[in-house]
Amino acid sequence: MDNFRFYTPTEVVFGKGTENETGKVAAKYGKKAFLVYGKGSVIRSGLLDRVKGSLKEAGLEFEEFGGAQPNPTMAHAKEGVKKALEFGADLIIGIGGGSAIDTAKAIAHGTANGDEDLADIWAKKVPLNKSLPVGAVLTMPAAGSEMSDSAVLTNEETHKKAGINTEFNRCRFAIVNPELGMTLPKEQLAAGVTDIMMHTMERYFIPESDCDMTDEIAEGLLRCVIKNGKTVVENPSDYHAMAEVFWASSLSHNNLTECGRGKDFSVHKFGHALSARYGTTHGASLAAVWGAWATELYPGATHRFAKFARKVWEVQEEDDDKAAKLGISKTVEFFKSIGMPISLSDLGENIGDEDIKALSLDATMNDTIKLSRIRPLDAAEVEKIYRAAL
Repeated sequence: MDNFRFYTPTEVVFGKGTENETGKVAAKYGKKAFLVYGKGSVIRSGLLDRVKGSLKEAGLEFEEFGGAQPNPTMAHAKEGVKKALEFGADLIIGIGGGSAIDTAKAIAHGTANGDEDLADIWAKKVPLNKSLPVGAVLTMPAAGSEMSDSAVLTNEETHKKAGINTEFNRCRFAIVNPELGMTLPKEQLAAGVTDIMMHTMERYFIPESDCDMTDEIAEGLLRCVIKNGKTVVENPSDYHAMAEVFWASSLSHNNLTECGRGKDFSVHKFGHALSARYGTTHGASLAAVWGAWATELYPGATHRFAKFARKVWEVQEEDDDKAAKLGISKTVEFFKSIGMPISLSDLGENIGDEDIKALSLDATMNDTIKLSRIRPLDAAEVEKIYRAAL
C-alpha cells in the first residue's frame, strides 16, 4: 500500500426534504450567495424556489445565474465570474448535477482571483492560491462533484475539455435529497450510473496494487451501483435504490477508493475528447470506449481484472485470463442493458479516419502525455483503441 493523504471536508446533509436546510447550512460560509444552475429544470420543479426560500429565511442575499451546459463551458463560467464580482458574492452554490457544480467551482476560483483570466487559471498558467467557498444542492447522481477535488470545463475556442484538481474544489457543504433524482430521464440516470462505476474502476485497475481495505470498499460500491443502478433506470421512483445510487455517487469520486494506490483516469481522457468535439454525454462517452480500452490493456493487469470479475460479478472461473475476459464482457453487457452505447458507432456520430486521429491527439494533448498506468499509451496506441471501439 502506497502512502496517501485522505481529506474530505464536505458537510453532507442527506435525505428527504434536505434542500429546505440549504440556508441554515450556507449561512456558516457566507452572506451573499451566487446561485448557479442549468437550463431551467430546477425552476420548473420548484427546487430553486425552495432553495431561495431557505436562503431568505436564513437572512442571506442571493443572485441567480442559469444556463450551465451538460458539458460546462469556459465562456459561460467567465460570464458567471463577471456577474458574481458585480454582485459581491462571497459564496457560490451549484444547484443541479456535476455541470452546475463544476461551473460553480470555476466561478468561485475566477471571482476570488478577479484580476486573472479564468482560462489561465484552468491552464495552470497562474497559480490558484485562493477561492470562494462552494456549496452544492445535488439533483443527479453521477459526477460526484459534490465531494470531489476536481472540476471540468470545455473551452469552446480550443475544443478542449480539461479539468483541474485542487483542494479549493472541495465543496464546503452538499445538500443531497435522492427524491430530486426521481424525475430525471432514464438516459440521464443510466449515464450517471456509468459515470459512478467509471470513477471507481478508474481507481481500481492499477497494476501491482495491494490495498485490501480499499479494494473491499470499491468492490462493494460497484456491486451496490450495479444492483441499484439497474433498478433506478427501470423504476426511478424507488427511493431506496435512488438513495443508494446518490450516496455511491458521492463516495465514488471523493478519493476514498484510491487510498493507497492513486488513480488512472485514462478512460476519462478518451471520453473528454469525444465530449469536447461532439457534445457527447459524459457517461455515454465512457461506456462507448471502455470495452475496447479494457480488452487492449487487461493483459498488463490480468490479476486485477480477474479479481474484479470474481468479486464484483461473481465469476467462478479459476483461470485469471478467462476470468478477466468474462468480467470485461459482463461490464459491457451491463452498460448495454441500461441503454448505454458500447461502441463509437452507437453514439450516432459520423466519426471518420481523420476524426479518430484528431481525437487521439486531443486525448494525449498532441501526443505530449501518455495515458494509463497499466501501460503508457501514446497517440498512436490511443488511436488503435478508438478504432477498436468503432
